[in-house]
Amino acid sequence: HRDKFVFNPKAALILFSNFCRCWSNMRLTLHNFLLVCWLSSSSHAFTSSVPRTVPLPASASTSTLHVSIGLGPDQKLEEDGDGEGKEVEVEETRELVAGVDYEIPDHEAYRTSRRSKLDEQCDKWFGALLGGEEDKGILGPLADDARETLLTPVPLINEEKLPVDDEEYTPYVNTKLPWTPLTPAFGLEEFGLPVPRRNAETWRHFDVPGLVSQDYSGSCDGSGEIIELSEEQVASFKTQLENNGSWLADDVCEGRLVYINGRFAPQLSMESDLAKNLAEIDSADDDTKSFLSRLTDGFTDELVVPVPTGEDTYCTSYKKLSGPDHCLGEPFSQFAINTQQGTACFAALNTRRTGAVAYIHAPEGKEGEEQEECPKPVLILNAVTKNGGCSANDSGMAFHPRSLVVAEKHSRLSVVQSSVDLDDDSTHIPKLFNGYTQFFVKEGANVTHSYLEESGGLVTAGVELSDDAVEKGQPLPRNVEAERPAMKDTHFEAIDVHTMGEDGAYEGTIMSFGGSGRVRIAHSVSLLQPRAHAKINGFSLSGGAQRTDCKTNIHHAAQGTTSEQIQKNMIGGRSTGAFRGRIRVEQSAQQTNSQQLSRSVLLSDRSRAWAVPSLEIIADDVQCTHGATVSDLSEEELFYLRSRGLDRTLSRNLLMYAFANDVCTAVEPAMLTSVDSDKGLQKRLIQRLENVVPQGERAVKGEFQSI
Repeated sequence: HRDKFVFNPKAALILFSNFCRCWSNMRLTLHNFLLVCWLSSSSHAFTSSVPRTVPLPASASTSTLHVSIGLGPDQKLEEDGDGEGKEVEVEETRELVAGVDYEIPDHEAYRTSRRSKLDEQCDKWFGALLGGEEDKGILGPLADDARETLLTPVPLINEEKLPVDDEEYTPYVNTKLPWTPLTPAFGLEEFGLPVPRRNAETWRHFDVPGLVSQDYSGSCDGSGEIIELSEEQVASFKTQLENNGSWLADDVCEGRLVYINGRFAPQLSMESDLAKNLAEIDSADDDTKSFLSRLTDGFTDELVVPVPTGEDTYCTSYKKLSGPDHCLGEPFSQFAINTQQGTACFAALNTRRTGAVAYIHAPEGKEGEEQEECPKPVLILNAVTKNGGCSANDSGMAFHPRSLVVAEKHSRLSVVQSSVDLDDDSTHIPKLFNGYTQFFVKEGANVTHSYLEESGGLVTAGVELSDDAVEKGQPLPRNVEAERPAMKDTHFEAIDVHTMGEDGAYEGTIMSFGGSGRVRIAHSVSLLQPRAHAKINGFSLSGGAQRTDCKTNIHHAAQGTTSEQIQKNMIGGRSTGAFRGRIRVEQSAQQTNSQQLSRSVLLSDRSRAWAVPSLEIIADDVQCTHGATVSDLSEEELFYLRSRGLDRTLSRNLLMYAFANDVCTAVEPAMLTSVDSDKGLQKRLIQRLENVVPQGERAVKGEFQSI
């Protein structure tokens, strides 16, 4: 039917393109086949052919083309009259020999090869903080061990795959080629514990360049000694502490430990059987020494108590939890460091340089015995003067407060920690506050913890305003903030909690609204026994040009543990606030129930917020939730308040206080007093919120409400 044939150019083009594609694939297949044949008959640079003889199995099947099934291609096969296999020569690829086929690199020569100039500055800065052999605190042998840990380089070891029948076998092994130089993880080039790095996961949103550019190598005069105050100083300091709401009277608390610039002040303190200052390590028992020697981030591998992993099995090693396929492994590996809070080096530094230890020991109670619903709290007060107690005109100084809290079985305890300013008419010196607090909660114990960070004064208001919004002749608020002395101060705090008994409970409330230029608080809770419970409340206020960072880590290691967490962040001015919350549920922590929520409010168009909640779940029978929201103040709610006669500033302040109130009310009641009191926590919080209330209209209009 040639008369019915109609030529279709489009169909012809498609047919031709398909033919070309098939022809191209055939050429590629033929090319690959010829290449494999050539490689199989050629010698290689890193292999050598060694003939050996192997017996051909009698059961091996052969074809008429003399191809041996199972021995690979190009095998020479000889048959006898019976058709059974004889010995044949087979070419084998031998293993490479070190020193012959390749050179073994000098791994130590590459230890610091990946450091940048900023990394070198970080190591130099931390080395100045550590000081020499004569720079040590009161912990004696523990201080020496901490220094040795810091100065001992991590070993450069290439991971090797274990045999399949080994109980520690895992296919997830990072093995490098034998001629590849080995380098340590970032931050471990010079020290035995990871030090800050700008690009490290835990330091990514912190001002590392600004931190290491400030020298803090000085120290307080008389560090490690009890401070003696005159009667005038005692009266003046007590009045200041009472006026700013940080003081608890003798009849309101069970004990009061006051430290000025890291030195114990007995004239302002009230020691008891429950709370005392530990001035020397020799008088401590073995358990206390063991607790004080522990480091964070898993660098003390032995768990406080064995974690039940089965009916009659236990795990005592942090790095082996969840078995070889899911464990974190060695703490100095890059994989483990990416999950850490970066506090281990500063915990070891604290152990090395601390001059006093606030020691709280709750005695054992009786199971089932009725106890006070709200026991009187124990107050640990760290007051900081402008010069940090350093009489020399140093460029900067550091002090290292240390606290140890042990709650025995079935005890009930309430602890309040507070960091405040103390005016002594001295000249300001940049200061590094490197605090380290440890909690050990035993079986059936119930511990309530409140941490208040208020040092650094008030930030500058109106920093977010543009140049055009400032009246002529008035200094720019952001320039005033840049010159504020407290902007050179840094506040670090590591809080490490271990619930080491069944039915142990810990509730912690962290409120950070100070004015230091850099604030970093890391809170870690380990639930090591069945039915342990933790509840964490957090509030962070950033203003001016501050850089604040809040880290939390909740570690579920035992079965039936529960946790609740709510974190609220408020960022105004030109500041940056970051939150990173991690929850890890081990394979042994079945029936875990964990909830995490982060809420952040941006008060200005110039501020920045980072919220990174994360879940790492190895168990398969859990209930875990997490979430994060970032928003501004609701325009609808502001309109409602302004329609009721409130001005814009007051309306914003009211919404800000309502946002922070639920965390504020979780603080120890003795610190709250009445709402109308000038000495209560609410009044101080309102004052600081008023200082960061956004001024003027927003540059970006619209509703961005998600809370």
